[in-house]
Amino acid sequence: MNPAVVYLVQTDTTAGFLSQNKERLREIKNRNSSKKFIISVDSFETLKNFTRVPKKHRKFIRRARKTTIVYPNYQAIRVVKPKRHLRFLKRIKWAYSTSSNPSGEAFSERFAKDNADVILYDKHGFDEKNPSKIIKCGKIAKRRLR
Repeated sequence: MNPAVVYLVQTDTTAGFLSQNKERLREIKNRNSSKKFIISVDSFETLKNFTRVPKKHRKFIRRARKTTIVYPNYQAIRVVKPKRHLRFLKRIKWAYSTSSNPSGEAFSERFAKDNADVILYDKHGFDEKNPSKIIKCGKIAKRRLR
């Protein structure tokens, strides 16, 4: 798998663009350079390469489903658990992740297909579901952001 390529994938929450090239994702979505991307990882071992999990929140983070965690180093990282999305992510270990729609707009399959380098279909097709929850976990407290 090529890290510079933008993939269109049905994630467990929505149809999304995944790539290890965040500048290309920013260009496709006309996204402000100050806005950060969620990083999707395939396992807790890969998560260790990006951040240290606060000891107080380890059990919560391990059990969280469809949840993105913002860590004390201000990185938003999501450990993917559903098998359908995980099969793809296992091959590249991690990727920047964003919804496959123009910034601030609703899902458009045409926009998504026109801007992806590789389209990964499955029998369920592409659809937009509820986005993941976002929880900020500090060293002591945690707070829901979305």
